[in-house]
Amino acid sequence: MQGYIINIVKVKDEDLIVTLLTEKKLKTLYRFYGARHATVNLGYKIDFEVQSSAKSSIQMLRQVLHLSNKWLLNANKFYLWQQFIKLLYNHLRDVDEIESFYFELLNEMNEKFSHQNPLRCIVEAYVKILNHEGRLHDDFLCFICNGIVEKDFVLTRGFLPAHKRCLFGIQLSKEKIKTLFSSKTTLFLEDEEIEILWRIIQEGL
Repeated sequence: MQGYIINIVKVKDEDLIVTLLTEKKLKTLYRFYGARHATVNLGYKIDFEVQSSAKSSIQMLRQVLHLSNKWLLNANKFYLWQQFIKLLYNHLRDVDEIESFYFELLNEMNEKFSHQNPLRCIVEAYVKILNHEGRLHDDFLCFICNGIVEKDFVLTRGFLPAHKRCLFGIQLSKEKIKTLFSSKTTLFLEDEEIEILWRIIQEGL
C-alpha cells in the first residue's frame, strides 16, 4: 500500500503516531521507534504494510519504504511541500473515508515539483481543491456585501472575493484571477502575485 505521511505525533521516547493519506482513506498507525527511522518524515510518500495487534486498538505501521524523488534534496522545495502538507492535514483531519482526488493531486504535485516553481504548483493545486469541493467562488460576488466585484478586487481565506472597500487586503487583477479559476494555471501571474496568493493559502485551506 502507498500513502503520504501528512502528520506525525511523537509518543513515549521514540515511538510515533503517523497519519497517512492513501488513495481512499486517512490511516492513523503506530510506529515503534519511528523517530529512529529516516523513512518516516512529514511529506514523504511511502510504501508500507499495516499490521493489527491484539494488544492495541491502533494498527502498526510496518515494512516502510520511502518512495523518494530528487527534488526532496532541495531544502526550499521540501520546506514548502511540508507547509502545504500540514495545511492539507488540518483540512482533512476529521475525515476517515476519502476520495482518490486528494491522493492523485499529491501524486501530480510530487511530479510537478521536479520542474515547476513550487509556489505556483501549490496555488494551482489549491484552486483544484476549491473546485473539487464546490468552494470556488467564480461568480465573483463579494462575500461581505454580496455585490458583484468589478474593480478594487481582493481575495481572502478560501479565495473568497471581496471589494477592497469591504475588506482590507492587497488588490489583485480580477481578470487574472478569473483566468486562474477557469484554467487552473498560473503561467500569466507575476511572482509577486503568486506570493500574495500563497500568503492567503497559509491562512488555511
